[in-house]
Amino acid sequence: QGMLSFLLFAGALHIDLTDLSKQRTVVGTLALVGVVISMVVFGTLIYFVLGWLGLGLSYSWCLLFGALISPTDPVAVIGILKHAKVPHSLEIQIAGESLFNDGVGVVIFIVLGEIVLTGQTMSAGHVGLLFLEEAGGGALFGFVIGWIAYRLLKSVDNYRVEVLLTLALVMGGYALAAVIHVSGPIAVVVAGLFIGNHGRRLAMSDTTRQNLDTFWELVDEILNALLFVLIGLEILVLTFTRQLLVAGLIAIPAILFARWVSVAVPTTVMRRWREFTPGTVRILTWGGLRGGISVALALSLPPSPQREIVLAMTYVVVIFSILAQGLTLERVVRHLIKP
Repeated sequence: QGMLSFLLFAGALHIDLTDLSKQRTVVGTLALVGVVISMVVFGTLIYFVLGWLGLGLSYSWCLLFGALISPTDPVAVIGILKHAKVPHSLEIQIAGESLFNDGVGVVIFIVLGEIVLTGQTMSAGHVGLLFLEEAGGGALFGFVIGWIAYRLLKSVDNYRVEVLLTLALVMGGYALAAVIHVSGPIAVVVAGLFIGNHGRRLAMSDTTRQNLDTFWELVDEILNALLFVLIGLEILVLTFTRQLLVAGLIAIPAILFARWVSVAVPTTVMRRWREFTPGTVRILTWGGLRGGISVALALSLPPSPQREIVLAMTYVVVIFSILAQGLTLERVVRHLIKP
């Protein structure tokens, strides 16, 4: 219900656009191609797993599950990167990918959802056009609202008003994106990058920058805590059976394998013309944390027997990701990247 927009904007606000542009090929490839590869690999694996367990889920539903579980959580990833001493180039790759791949994942989820939930068959051209409208339209819309907000910020020299303008940008922009059927997450990320770079340098005083950063860091911390409290409360109303628990436990290595493939294939191809930090594939694989985005997408599915299966498995994967991967990522980074 819009919480994602605040979290994405807070994350994008601190990404240096110059550094991001140097890594644009890596970030773009991992965010787009990586999500698609992960969705197909995971969806295929889980289709056979659920068939073996006697839990009937069609292949299209398995792909939909793959679309919602493949994006990594930018909030969790960026939060851990603040403490883990990773090389700057790798940090930008991880942070940039996590900001954009959830937008791409949401778009794919929406496109697949229309096919799976309505039962309509769509041509490849129609699917491509729908994806272009959501993703491309979201990026263009984000640039436009970011530019408007920048002009407004430049005309004002009062940090209270300027902080409120950024708040209006996020809330109004995300709501309007939903009305005109473009990707709200992608729009907010692009607007955040614009304000965090161009706007920060040319439209803000030092006082405004300091207060803006403090405000959005506080919003980030509050909403992050609230989101995980809601995730914990939701577990109380879930119905877990032995089959669902086993399926969820098997889904953990399945999503890790899918993540490894989705990272290893693009980076292996790109190694022909660019260098990567040693251990990049393993760090990106283990650092692919799942969080509130996957849970929010699973909760958005209409009530059905398939939704219960997907939701229960999503929770198992997310809990493992937060507890196991989140708590050990810093140690993994230190082990793989030695000073």
